[in-house]
Amino acid sequence: MGILSGSQALREEDWNKEFWGNNPAAIEFLAATGLLSRPRKILEVGSGKGYMLRHLRDRGHDVCGVDMDPAAIAECGQDVTVHQSLATDLPFDDGSFDIVVSFDLFEHVPDSDRHLHEVRRVLKKDGYYLLQTPNKWTNIPFEALRCFRKCGILQTFDFLKPPDHCALHSYGQVRKRFRKNGFAVRFYDVPVVNDFFKQKLERFAGKFGLAMLKVINPDELPLALRTNFFVEARRLD
Repeated sequence: MGILSGSQALREEDWNKEFWGNNPAAIEFLAATGLLSRPRKILEVGSGKGYMLRHLRDRGHDVCGVDMDPAAIAECGQDVTVHQSLATDLPFDDGSFDIVVSFDLFEHVPDSDRHLHEVRRVLKKDGYYLLQTPNKWTNIPFEALRCFRKCGILQTFDFLKPPDHCALHSYGQVRKRFRKNGFAVRFYDVPVVNDFFKQKLERFAGKFGLAMLKVINPDELPLALRTNFFVEARRLD
């Protein structure tokens, strides 16, 4: 293996994780919307190894996914349908889905407007895009520290390069971007501080990070200052 950039090293480190710490929060968010109380036709953009697709399929939904990484698609196996595709060029007809979902994907797409255009196109009228994405102002310092600790000072900000966190948004920027692209948005209050969160914080910020967590719990902050945004975006016509 050659020398990895900071962003490549972090992706390689994450690859073998079977269960992402954000999954419980994502599932709680989907339940809180009330939109999945009956069978729906759902597309997941950035489906990774297929965990969320299988979760939704097992609850009676008609699901398929897209991902740009052939290795991730291969990991999904044959029990779920995943197409190789960019998030800015979805291989589906107009109005194909009731709901589109994505988790930790939006911040990786360099052309946010093109992505939202495609999501809106494949949604039915009054369809919904349900997504989670990190807050720009909390994510930048954490990822900079993470990259610095893992890869050194010269690669501290490699995570801001495509295909990593090249499209981070603040609370206000999310509202503006979605409104511009024909969506009405609602933010949900979903806790993210769990054992995974604490382990990740301790790993990259040490005992000081855990001590600060006792002083400032992100789950108790106003929605605009949360570490992660959980967004319900309804297509407007």
